[in-house]
Amino acid sequence: MSQHFLGLLTAALVISGHLLVPINGDTDSPDVSALNVMYKSLRSPSQLTGWKSSGGDPCGKSWKGITCSGSSVTVINLSGLGLSGTLGYQLSSLTSVTDFDLSKNNLQGDIPYQLPPSSVHINLAGNAFTGGVPYSISEMSDLETLSLANNQLSGQVSDMFGKLRKLTELDLSINRFSGNLPQSFGSLKNLNALYLQNNQFTGPVNVLASLHLDNLNIQNNQFTGWIPDGFRKINNLQAGGNSWSSLRAPAHYHTYDNGKDDRSSGYKRKSSVINGLAISGTVVVVLFLIVVMLALMKKRKKSTTSLHYIDESDNQGRSFTPLVGHDKDFKRMGSSSSSAVDVNFVPRFTSIGLKHSSSKPPTSERSSSFSENEFKIKLHSKRSTEPINAGAMLLVDLQAATGGFSTSHFVGKGSIGCVYKAKCVDGKVLAVKKMISSSHGFMEVISEISRLHHPNISELVGFCSESGFNLLVYEYERNGSLHDYLHLSDDYSNPLTWDTRVRIALGTARSLEYLHEICSPCTIHKNIKSANILLDTELNPHLSDCGLASFYQDTSKILGPGYQPPEYNKPSNYTIKSDIYCFGVVMLELLTGRKSFDSSRSRVEQNLVRWAMPQLHDIDALSQMVDPALRGLYSPKSLSRFADVIALCVQPEPEFRPPMSEVVQALALCVQQSNLNKKLGGELSTSRRSEDSDYYY
Repeated sequence: MSQHFLGLLTAALVISGHLLVPINGDTDSPDVSALNVMYKSLRSPSQLTGWKSSGGDPCGKSWKGITCSGSSVTVINLSGLGLSGTLGYQLSSLTSVTDFDLSKNNLQGDIPYQLPPSSVHINLAGNAFTGGVPYSISEMSDLETLSLANNQLSGQVSDMFGKLRKLTELDLSINRFSGNLPQSFGSLKNLNALYLQNNQFTGPVNVLASLHLDNLNIQNNQFTGWIPDGFRKINNLQAGGNSWSSLRAPAHYHTYDNGKDDRSSGYKRKSSVINGLAISGTVVVVLFLIVVMLALMKKRKKSTTSLHYIDESDNQGRSFTPLVGHDKDFKRMGSSSSSAVDVNFVPRFTSIGLKHSSSKPPTSERSSSFSENEFKIKLHSKRSTEPINAGAMLLVDLQAATGGFSTSHFVGKGSIGCVYKAKCVDGKVLAVKKMISSSHGFMEVISEISRLHHPNISELVGFCSESGFNLLVYEYERNGSLHDYLHLSDDYSNPLTWDTRVRIALGTARSLEYLHEICSPCTIHKNIKSANILLDTELNPHLSDCGLASFYQDTSKILGPGYQPPEYNKPSNYTIKSDIYCFGVVMLELLTGRKSFDSSRSRVEQNLVRWAMPQLHDIDALSQMVDPALRGLYSPKSLSRFADVIALCVQPEPEFRPPMSEVVQALALCVQQSNLNKKLGGELSTSRRSEDSDYYY
């Protein structure tokens, strides 16, 4: 009997010993999980031998393309395997990966927002990626080589290279990048090779002049200006196919013309007599311009002393001028005698720094020309001590473009101001927020807003502080707010599809992740609600009112009913976790189609969070909560995960709410698992504008 018992005990210990073996073998579990997600996102290709969609042991079982050091994955090399699909959302878990190469495949969608954070070499060239350069690259201080060549990337390259001091090779060639080169290129002191050919870059290349490059290819773009003299030292330079200036460069501008002419030395050979004549001529011209300027100022002052609001009816059929220039100098374009305000001149801008104590820019600055690049906000996560770069606009110009802030241009009223539509002659439309508060601290707020730059944040393009007016100017989003789209739309037969709702949530979450975790110091929004999420023509979300928290004296009145987090009873109690709660309420609006608070419903259903919270983990109840306008066309698994994220965000205890980086990862998974078939998706694709565009892939 005792021997039989001992035998059973021994067998049990052996079995339990086997059960205690780690499920992932020799490989760290976060690495396994990340590779599982990646495998499924790559559509589980057969050429990835050894890979699994769940579990497995990449280091112990030698998965194809995977190299390990100990239990950590350090190299992923899947180049040229004919892979398709996307890269997944969990790459940030691969904390030990230094070499990440998926070049020469057929990968599509956006490059993931998060890549392996410790990467030294990244090669994603030769795919079909769209979108831009992921901002997470800006934090990869160990990165030495980055190749994104031969894709379909587009837009302006963000100013995000300041920390990449070890970068030796950067290849952005054969894409669709546009705009001026980022100023942070100038900080890449170890850069040896830069390839920018076959894009649509514009503007000068002066920022590259101080780099010690051996290889530079900038051919077949739209660069202008002169080739810097510093390029003479570059061993392999290719600069053809651009719009270099044929005029002689200024004396201080050191250039060379493809090795044929040293213009700087040419200027040094000018005789002193000619120099004297030139200086004399310059003095005469300057005096003449001063006289003309004084005359124009006197005329302008006379024409604007009786300025009042313009009745929209007085301007029927008249065109409004653009408020933003496009790499051209602004010039006076005539006048109109039918109104006290000249609506036919192009407004002028200036770059106003905080060093100016006066809210009205000096005359000498107000008359300067302004290019589109100067009007852009530099992308830099840390607070800058440099003068701000938002464009200062003249009050008379904004009054003209909004019809004197007439009711016909009125868009809506918020807690800190009213918004008006500004019409432009070239078809461009801007939104002008007329602030209610005083001018105290207004320029500091402009500085705060100007440091925020993210694809899902409404970007400030200008401001005005004159004659008691404090105005903020933004891009105008033609599809209005998410609140209006969900709750005021008559298009019941064409609602937002489920895929689009999840992508709106993901884009908004990414904007909050940027504010909370990327900006330094971090920024609390304090006014997260569906009315502050604006939708562009492609239904991409843009979070508005960022950087305006200092204007919110009473957050409960700002947020409105239904959004207040449980912990809030005074302004000091509102924290980053409170923002996350409010975002959870917005997600509930997307899921249910209901308002955050609806007094027309029965008392138990009026407060959306209180009504929905007990039902979020009940599958049957959840299916009854979904917006009926969706007509059941959604992925149940995606819906369930979406509800799980909501439940975490609206938890009563702030400390248990997840950081936005985790919310972003969870929502990215919801997007991937929203697997409506093409036919059903097509039936709803008529919702206003391009709802099902793969903006986040």
